[in-house]
Amino acid sequence: MLTFFSRAILAPLVRLLWRPKIVGRRNVPRHGAVILASNHLSFIDSVVITLMAPRQVAFLAKNAYFTGTGLKGRLSRLFFSGIGAIGVERGAGSAAQHALDLGLERLEAGEAFAIYPEGTRSLDGRLYRGRTGVGWLALTSGAPVVPVALTGTQDIQPVGSRLPRLRRFTVEFGEPIDLSVHGDAASGRARRHATDAVMTAIQALSGQEPAGVYNEPPAPSVVARVRRALRRDPLGPDPLD
Repeated sequence: MLTFFSRAILAPLVRLLWRPKIVGRRNVPRHGAVILASNHLSFIDSVVITLMAPRQVAFLAKNAYFTGTGLKGRLSRLFFSGIGAIGVERGAGSAAQHALDLGLERLEAGEAFAIYPEGTRSLDGRLYRGRTGVGWLALTSGAPVVPVALTGTQDIQPVGSRLPRLRRFTVEFGEPIDLSVHGDAASGRARRHATDAVMTAIQALSGQEPAGVYNEPPAPSVVARVRRALRRDPLGPDPLD
């Protein structure tokens, strides 16, 4: 119910202030499990997708958005819960699989679930190679994948910016893709081919230059490594960034 009212209030407000261009909304099935697989340019992308899609969409968000204290913490929980976010711990390995399992639960419940195959934001505008979690989700659940192309969201909230700016953006929903032809989810080759098919569809919509490599974080400096060691923070990409 909270998600419904948040969409009812926020979606018209976003349309009024940012005047987005939305293409292909009819390509998103109104009922049943579906995966929305998108390119990733900005922190604001998840908010944009869930508010501009024709149905409620669940997506993963850092657990920190749900664990804050005081008024700021309560407002953060209310906002992210209201737009369909699922709080998960950061990390790779078992943490990454747990995040995928949460997405699978939503798909098995017949819901829409959004994911970024690139794993993290593209800071140079290129489209990076997709990680095979999206292929695993699609082949395991049997859900169709709707490729999504975002354009201009990097100008709404650039890296380092605290508040969103009034900039127009475009969301294009492509035609659903049935990935079952690639085989079983247990096959690494099937997951790879399914994921590559999704990335090809996203690139066709977005027109981005393919990077041809994974989007890895820059190697930390010696000072950064020492600081992380002192804080006992794990190194590695943040798939929820």
